[in-house]
Amino acid sequence: MPHILVVDDEPDLIWAVRYSLQDEGYEVSTAANGAVGLRLARAHRPDLVILDVAMPEMDGMAFCRQIRRDPGLAAVPVLFLSMQSAVEDRISGLEEGGDDYLAKPFDLRELKARVRALLRRERVVPAPPAKLNPPHAALVVGALALDLDTRTVQIDQKSIALTPAEFDLLRFMMANPDKVFSSAHLLTHVWGYAPEVTDPSLVRWHIRNLRAKLAPAPDAPVYIRTVPRHGYMLVTLRTD
Repeated sequence: MPHILVVDDEPDLIWAVRYSLQDEGYEVSTAANGAVGLRLARAHRPDLVILDVAMPEMDGMAFCRQIRRDPGLAAVPVLFLSMQSAVEDRISGLEEGGDDYLAKPFDLRELKARVRALLRRERVVPAPPAKLNPPHAALVVGALALDLDTRTVQIDQKSIALTPAEFDLLRFMMANPDKVFSSAHLLTHVWGYAPEVTDPSLVRWHIRNLRAKLAPAPDAPVYIRTVPRHGYMLVTLRTD
């Protein structure tokens, strides 16, 4: 069964989460701060990290930055835990490379549903690409080029660093340009969330971060557009 690392400085929460996940058959390791958690992550290479934002010695943001720089851990899904009122923590967590967040206090049933979705993420099969350019399988939309083999993205031959969740979102939208997708559709078809645990704000913030990376300047082309009351689409930019 998958190995899950839980990093949080609240002993009661650690106990409840570990018991709940072990009851599902998962192998669970725990740490009370980010520094210890990082050592465990590097030693055991977990399949998923559940990570508190505010911790002693090393907070969740610094932890996430470290594993995203480690080639052996860069693709590991990260589920952030944050206080209900700390919206800025959720946004910052996704910007640092987090895949999802869950506000404290939370229902353990929802935690388990999100864990299942994140562990299933790598098995989600995207829509067939529009074109394949040997020697690498690639998606090309306008000045955007996405290499499926190396999981790299370029705009006008300039590399862009994306989180795993952002890469999967862009891959799906580039494979289906000029089509509108609702938040619920993206959650279920890109990341494998079950319909009952979909959270539109998660898509909104991933879109926000991805859009900022694709169009860093005010006069840069806008690739991802919001269609009010319907969702989002990646547009094929034309120069004529």
